[in-house]
This record gives sequence, structure tokens and C-alpha cells, in this order.
Amino acid sequence: MAPRVKRHYVNNPDFYAALVEYREKLKERPNTIVPDYIGICLMKICEKLSTKPNFIGYTYRDEMIADAIENCIASVNGFNPEKSDNPFSYFTMIAWNAFLRRIAKEKKQQYIKHKNMQNMSGGVDEIHYGDMGGQIQQKNNELSDEIIRSFEKVKTTQLKKRAVKGLEKFAEEDTTNDERKLSATNSC
Repeated sequence: MAPRVKRHYVNNPDFYAALVEYREKLKERPNTIVPDYIGICLMKICEKLSTKPNFIGYTYRDEMIADAIENCIASVNGFNPEKSDNPFSYFTMIAWNAFLRRIAKEKKQQYIKHKNMQNMSGGVDEIHYGDMGGQIQQKNNELSDEIIRSFEKVKTTQLKKRAVKGLEKFAEEDTTNDERKLSATNSC
């Protein structure tokens, strides 16, 4: 039996050739529409990337894919064939970053929703849940608390990193100024 040939879902050399051809047409006519083949390749890249373990579990995968396709289409003119002959990698990174941005947006929305629920009055929960309200509400509160805690932890960590960078920069400038003064004094 012959070894099985692995087939790629996007043929990188053909994709590259199509992008080069599109850029040549773009020079002649600036309003040239992106060819279907390039669009299909971009869709395949985004859809296949969404099936990776990093992204498969999200309920908003369709939004992630839509954002990624939109970003890829917007970046078609930015691909420079003189710098790279690997458009697959270029557009995969664009899609990856679009996915990360969508995840961050959705986490922020979740945080806002749960923070608002936490700030609401307790009487609403009893109306929604009836007799089992106490147990269900306790589980919901635990989930909301965890979502809020993890989001706030990430944000405070990011702020601390920024503050440290600012302090390091300030300390660096201060040290450089001291060294300049010292060298100026020694040279006299």
C-alpha cells in the first residue's frame, strides 16, 4: 500500500501566486475586488484555526471566525510578497490575533454582565427561581464571583506590569542622568 499523501486545506504556493496576481491587478486598477480563491483560502484558514484546542470550546466561535475573516480581508493589501512567500502564516497570525481580541471582548462583556447581576437586588432572584432559588442562586453567585475575580485579577496584573515598566523607565532615566553627572564631574 502506498503511503498516504497529506493534503493541505490551503495550497500555499497557489495562494501566494493568487495574491501576487491580485497585487498586480491592484496596481492597474485600485478598486479591484479580492478574487474568490483568496477569499475561500482566508475562510478555510479561519475556520480550520477555530477547530484548534485553544479555540474549540468557545460558544462564540462564529463571531471569532467572522472577526478573523474581516481582519484578513482588510489585510490582503498589506501582504507584501517581496518580504514573505508564506501568506498562509501571515493570515493565520492575523486570524489568531482576531480570535484573541474577540475572546478578550467576550470576557469583558461577561464580567460586565456578572458584575451587574451581583449589584442587583436579591428579590429578583427569588422570583426567577421559586422554591429552589436558594440553591440555584448560590451556584450562580459562585460562578459570577469566579468570573469577576478572574477578570479583575488579570486586569490588576496588567496594571501592575505597566506600573513597573513605568517605574523601571523612570529609574533608568534617573540612573542615566546620575551617570552623566558623574562622568561630567570626573572629566573636569
